[in-house]
Order: sequence, then structure tokens, then C-alpha cells
Amino acid sequence: MRRPGTGAADSAGHGAPAAARGRRFAAVRLRGLRTRLVVAFALVAVLTAASTGALTFREARTGVLQQSQDTVIKLLRTQVGRLAPDLGLPPDEARLRRFASDVARAEPSGSWRVLASYGGLGATSVPGDHFEELTPALREAVGSRLATVFQRVNRGDRTSLVVGMPVTLAVPGLSASGVQIFLAVPQTTERAYIDALVTAVERAALPALALAVVLALLAARGVLRPVRALRSATRSIAEGRLDTRLTVEGSDELADLSHTFNETASALEASVSELRDMEARARRFAADVSHELRTPLAAMSAVTDVLDEEAAHLNPDTATAVRLISEETVKLARLVDDLMEISRFDAGAAVVHLDEIDLTESLERTLAARAWTDLIDRELPRPGTLRGNVDPRRLDVIVANLVGNALRHGARPVRLRLYAEADGGRRVAVIEVLDSGPGIPDSVLPHVFERFYKSDAARTRTEGSGLGLAITAENIRVHGGTVHAGNRPGGGAVFTVRIPLPDEPAGEPARGDAS
Repeated sequence: MRRPGTGAADSAGHGAPAAARGRRFAAVRLRGLRTRLVVAFALVAVLTAASTGALTFREARTGVLQQSQDTVIKLLRTQVGRLAPDLGLPPDEARLRRFASDVARAEPSGSWRVLASYGGLGATSVPGDHFEELTPALREAVGSRLATVFQRVNRGDRTSLVVGMPVTLAVPGLSASGVQIFLAVPQTTERAYIDALVTAVERAALPALALAVVLALLAARGVLRPVRALRSATRSIAEGRLDTRLTVEGSDELADLSHTFNETASALEASVSELRDMEARARRFAADVSHELRTPLAAMSAVTDVLDEEAAHLNPDTATAVRLISEETVKLARLVDDLMEISRFDAGAAVVHLDEIDLTESLERTLAARAWTDLIDRELPRPGTLRGNVDPRRLDVIVANLVGNALRHGARPVRLRLYAEADGGRRVAVIEVLDSGPGIPDSVLPHVFERFYKSDAARTRTEGSGLGLAITAENIRVHGGTVHAGNRPGGGAVFTVRIPLPDEPAGEPARGDAS
């Protein structure tokens, strides 16, 4: 991406706080995006580890228990098949006890507990063993079928495998002996295996989570790099550096976004350049036309002055035509002068000659030069009490345009006020022009300082050039001041001008004396 150039000093100065807020906001958003990516990867890792661990645990648990169960049943069948021929029928309690003990000894660790029953008789391998793990459902299942039946029973924190089977004999015509054998095997070893598996899964989840966070940070870095570049380029475009472009890398969605940004920036640069060229041509045209009109207008003005002097000796119709031509020539000359003035503002060629003057005396001279002294009510400080560093000619234009506008479009009495006040930690001179007319419609207020704006579309001709208030606003702007148009609560329009005063006032300002 090309490095953008340095913007204008005034633009940079005014935009610095907004740019700083934008950087802080963007940084928060970027941190939020990075956080969301890390959290998303972490959640995926946790869910993956949890689901994988759960599936692994279930399959491993089923495998361990199934293998233990198959081993126990196989060993029990083998032992019962070996000892059954020596049982003898019908067995008594002593034989049943000996049979149960012999079957229990098949497991070397001695963890088997065996119950042998025949009819109403029953004996266990462990004297006094009540064989509480045996459920009625299991006993009924063994009695109703010639098959091995098993069940896992939980009693507190202990799990046992209970196996039941009928004892059969290899005797022709007699397969069922009526003897039932039940075995209870504690699954302590299997439980230990399962607990160890759970611990292993938990330990494996932590490295998986850490790896996911690392991968998320790497992914976030790769995603946020082009996002940061796009953010910087967008800010550069907003600051007016339209030649800013992004470097397109890769062929993913972010690369497409960068390519689209470049195309948009190119189109915007071309459009703005074309608009600037058109605006420059329009300004040159207005300036050239105004300049070319000044010479013939000067000759026309000289001729009309002569004709005005002779109008009294002409017939009435000719005199009326002469006066009309003279008036229109004066309006045209004023329009050309205003066009020249506004062209200088547009071209940045307006020169301000500042001088420290008495503001009260300057306003009085403006009124006297136009014979408005008796038409305007004034609230001005005493001469010598309020001085300002302004361009006298431009201040004259400002006051003359505002007072003339009040006289033409408002109603008398028109009041001119001047005073000083504090505004945002600095002293300003405030000039107010108030009239007693109908005021300015709300729909017109935002446009009163626009060039050639007419509040009444049907009114095609005006007494002025349509540029007076626009020129007033430009003259105030070059002084670093502001102007505001509004309506008075009691009726009538009010125009308020604020122009900065020197830091060290020459005299103590007063609110004004009526004169």
C-alpha cells in the first residue's frame, strides 16, 4: 500500500480528536474480534475434546466391562461343568456349600462369592453371606430358561457383576439338575481402569485447549492483518488521500475485499478529480466573465451617468427608459463585483489586511456612508472601549450586507448591537442585527447563506445579487469568526456575528450604550 501524504494543517488539527477516537474504537473492535476468535477456537477444542473423550470413554468402558464379563462367565461355565458331575442328586445343604466353595476357588484372588440353591435349600461360599446383590428378577430369569443371565448391580459406590445359570448334567434323558448357581464379582479393577481413563481424558483436554488457543491467536493474527490494513486505508481515504491502495495477497475472501476496495478507491478518485476539474472550470468561467464584463460596464456606467443628468430634459417615456437602464446597469455592476469577490474566495486569493480599529467608530461610519444613521437603532459601546484586529473594508461589507438585508426583507425598527463576551475561553466581539419583520421561515434558515438561494421560487428577480449573505459569511470566516441566522421569540430575524478579539483587550468592554 502506498504511504499517504500529509493532509492540510487545518484539516489535521480539527480531525485529530475524531481520529484518536476512531483509533481507540477500532482497537476495541479488533481486540473484540481477536477475543471472539480465541473463544471460538477454545470452544471448538473443548467440544471436540469433550465429545471425543465421551465417545472414547463409552467405548473403552464398554470394552473393559464386556471383556471382564466374558472372562467371568467363561470361567464360571468351565468350573461348573467340571464340578457338576460330582454334585450328586438330590444334593443336601452340605453338598451345596461344598459345591459353592469349589466354584469360588476358581478365581485365585478369592474375590468370587457364590450361592448354590436347590429347591428351598441354599448355601454360599462365604458363611453368613446374605447375597444381597441377587435380585428377584435375576433369580426368576435363571429359573425360567436354560441360559446364563448376568446383571450389574450398584450398591453405594460399589459395582458388582452378578451372574446366574442353571447347572446341567450330561446324563441321557436328564439335562436340568434343578441346581442354580449365582456368582457375585466386585468390579473394583474395572472401576479403577475406568477412573484412570477419565483422568487421562481430562489431562489430554488441557493440552488440546492450549493448542487451540495458540492456533486461534495465529489465525487471528492472519485475519486481523488485512483488517488493520483495510482500516488504515479507509481512514486515509476519509482524510482525503484518494490515491491510497491496498496490496492484494492471495485469493481468499479478504483478498477479494482488498481488490474491491482498490476498485472503489480508484472510481472515487476519478469521480472526485472530475468534480474538482468541473468546479475549477466553473470558477474560472465566473471569474473570467466577471473580469471581461467590468470594462464594458465601466463604459456603460459612464454613459448612464450622463443620461441621468439629461433625463430631466427628455420626454417622459424616454426619461423612464433612461432611468431603468441606469438602475439595471448599477445592479449589473454590483453583481459583477460580487461575482469577482466570491471568485477570489473560491480561489483562496482573498487577502485580509488586519488593523486594530475602534469597532464602534467603524460601525458608525458604515451606517453614515449609506445614510442609515437615522434608520437604525444602535446599542454600541462608547468609542474607544472595544477595539478589534479586523480588516476595516471587510467589516464594512459584513455590517452593510446584514443591515441592508434587514431593511430590505425585514421591517423597522432595525437594531444594531455590539458587545464583547467570553466564548469557550476566548473573548469575541458580538455584532447583532435585529429587525421587526415576519422572521425567516424554518425551511429557509439552513439556506440563507447559500449563493443565489431564493426562498420563493416564483420570485426570479431580487433587489440584490443573491450573493450578499454568502459574501458576508466568507468575510466572517476569513476573520476566524462565525455567523448565525435565527428568529427572535417576539418576532423578527436576528443575525449574530462572532469575531475573535485580541487576548489583551485595549479597554474594558461595555455591553453598550443606546444611541
